[in-house]
Amino acid sequence: MEKPAILFVCLGNICRSPLAEAAFRDAAEKAGLEAEADSAGTADYHVGNPPDPRSVEEASKHGLDISGYSGRQLVIEDFERFTHIFAMDHQNLRNIEALRPEGSRAHVSLLMDLVPGREGAAIADPYHDGEEQFEYTWRMSTRRRRRWWSGWAEN
Repeated sequence: MEKPAILFVCLGNICRSPLAEAAFRDAAEKAGLEAEADSAGTADYHVGNPPDPRSVEEASKHGLDISGYSGRQLVIEDFERFTHIFAMDHQNLRNIEALRPEGSRAHVSLLMDLVPGREGAAIADPYHDGEEQFEYTWRMSTRRRRRWWSGWAEN
C-alpha cells in the first residue's frame, strides 16, 4: 500500500489546518503509521507566518508544539504530492476543486466527510470567534482519527 500523504487546507493556514495537521501527525505516530502530513491555505494572507497564537495554545494543551509551522498556499504540485487533500469547509473545498488539475491523483473532500453522521459538515473558522472555538476546532479535527488512521496502519 502507498504511504498516505495528507494535506489539510483552510483559508489562511494559521488556525484550522495546522491543528488538523498536528492532530494527524500525533495520531499517526502513536499508531506507528508512516505517513506524510502538511497543511496549506487557499489564500496567500499568511504565507510564511506562524500559526495563530490561539492555535499554538490549543495544540500545546494536547502536548503538541506547532509554533514552528509556517503558513503556505496550496499549489498545483500538491495534487500530485498528496494522496488526500481535506478541506475544512465548503468554500475552501470549492477553491481546491477550482485549482485541481484534471487527472490528479489526490482524493479531495471535506475532513468531516470521514465522520459518520457529519458528512458534508464544515469546521467553522475560529479566527474571529474567541478561544473556545479553537478547542472546538481541535475536537472536530480529531473526531474520526483513531479508527481512520488505525485502518491505514493495518494495511
